Amino acid sequence: MNAQPATTARPRKVLAVIPARGGSKGVPGKNLAAVGGVPLVVRAVRACLAARHVTDVAVSTDDPAIAAAAAAAGAHVVVRPAALAGDTATSEAAVLHALEGHADTDVVLLVQCTSPFLTHEDVAGVAAAVVVDGADTAVTVAPFHGFVWREADGGGEGMGHDKSFRPRRQDRPQDFLETGAAYAMDAAGFRTHRHRFFGRTALVRTDPARVLEIDDPHDLARARALAPLLDPARTPARDDVDAVVLDFDGTQTDDRVLIDSEGRELVAVHRGDGLGVAALRRAGLKLLILSTEQNPVVAARARKLRIPVLHGVDRKDLALKQWCEENAVDPARVLYAGNDVNDLPCFSLVGWPVAVADAHDSVRASARAVTATPGGEGAIREIAAWLLGPELHHTPSLNPPLHNSPAQ
Repeated sequence: MNAQPATTARPRKVLAVIPARGGSKGVPGKNLAAVGGVPLVVRAVRACLAARHVTDVAVSTDDPAIAAAAAAAGAHVVVRPAALAGDTATSEAAVLHALEGHADTDVVLLVQCTSPFLTHEDVAGVAAAVVVDGADTAVTVAPFHGFVWREADGGGEGMGHDKSFRPRRQDRPQDFLETGAAYAMDAAGFRTHRHRFFGRTALVRTDPARVLEIDDPHDLARARALAPLLDPARTPARDDVDAVVLDFDGTQTDDRVLIDSEGRELVAVHRGDGLGVAALRRAGLKLLILSTEQNPVVAARARKLRIPVLHGVDRKDLALKQWCEENAVDPARVLYAGNDVNDLPCFSLVGWPVAVADAHDSVRASARAVTATPGGEGAIREIAAWLLGPELHHTPSLNPPLHNSPAQ
């Protein structure tokens, strides 16, 4: 009797759907707002792509800019019809629409990009609850120990507790707060029930410190302030970057200006920065100095470093965009180093916005990476070391500053 070949079960297909419509009244352009230097929709795509069990990632959107950002991050784009993109459209409707193009999906995830500190472990957790543990649905939750109140009859009413009795935290039942970040559903059941909760729902615990939903500008400001604390530290490598664009004042200098009796301006720059720029040039990276100041000092420094300069520019972001187009550089592969609020539009344009250590608070909060070295003290040398490796790691302060003037 001939042995029959063993049959192998088809791997379960797990589709993560990220709804990201263009319209948002609370925070205009919310899904493209950057936290830690990365647009919210891109943060969500990266978490899903890195999550175990997830086989496909789709972004459902009606907005071309969101679609472009999502595709560049590696997601499949589902163009959402206008009927599903209004203020009253539900997330479930967007997920059901996305499922139409993925008929063989076994488990579908709903992942919200308005939860900026969602991790790939959170996504993998809800997926595993359905794929591995057999739950019908799953949701990320955070332990919650507070007393909930509701206004009633001109006063306060305790919800789920007797306000006259205050048990200790350890004596109260454990409650959980739905984070709004990630959900998983058996796809067949979701198609039938058309809702994210049915059957047995698994609770997947997440870190309460990471629970934040962006609904208004204050939430976005909080997220940007928290990003340096909650995001894993990462600096760019050579494979991440094709071009380095440098602000001048406060980035290559300490932001001070000396003026002589003839009205000529002098600034202090750092020899270590010159070494770093030379190494970047030898490595084949495209380089540019971009400054709003129309100043002979800026042009003199650019000549010294042998790199092009655009200065006296009112809209640095428009100048940078045009430079990228003329040099066939993808802005997503540009590292831009800056220090002050006039650099923020460029931060929104590039893939690697970098703040120097002493940058303005709003600039540090919007950066994807921050140097340990202040501007004018070797910050550019530090950036070069990120990109080119340990041979450039050296204490910048050992190199004395160099004064630059229009005469040099």
